[in-house]
Amino acid sequence: MKAISEKNTAVRRKTALKSAGKDKSVAKKAAPKKAAAPKAAKPAMKKSAAKTKSATKPKAAAKPKSSAKKSTSRTVQASNAAEVRARALLKLVERSLDDDKAEDIVSVDLAGKSAIADFMVIATGRNTRQLAAMAHHLAEKLTKAGAKPIGIEGISQGDWVLVDGNDIIIHLFRPEVRKLYSLEKMWGLDQPAPEKLHAVG
Repeated sequence: MKAISEKNTAVRRKTALKSAGKDKSVAKKAAPKKAAAPKAAKPAMKKSAAKTKSATKPKAAAKPKSSAKKSTSRTVQASNAAEVRARALLKLVERSLDDDKAEDIVSVDLAGKSAIADFMVIATGRNTRQLAAMAHHLAEKLTKAGAKPIGIEGISQGDWVLVDGNDIIIHLFRPEVRKLYSLEKMWGLDQPAPEKLHAVG
């Protein structure tokens, strides 16, 4: 009986040792899995870092928009400056023609209608001498104002004198020639009313 009980205890010890060995091997096998878990987490961190880098890239790409706004504002400022300069030349021309006793002075705004100039001015002179004097005075004043190049055509005939002030063009006519060509109607303007003549008697 004692021998049987000793065998039973020996068997129990062996089974206990085996089970303990299995537990150790299971623990050893499970341990690498725990160590491998942090390695798997590293790529996720890299991906998130890559996402943050890619998220910051569009901010750098957005910079040209501000430069585009600056360029458009510069062009607007340049066009405004050119318009102010052209209006100053228009006033100078109208004052010069008024000083030279020109008649029926009409100014036409060509902005958006033609690329030849910003303004066109039409005026009438009584005779060829007056037209020539008006043209020379205009050329001198426009040159001093910096409106170059200045060209004058038609002084030799004296019926229709054209003064090219680059940003402004001036047409000077004798009365009958102005009625004949009627440039105002070409640009949708009404021609000045003819002067009323009174009989002397």
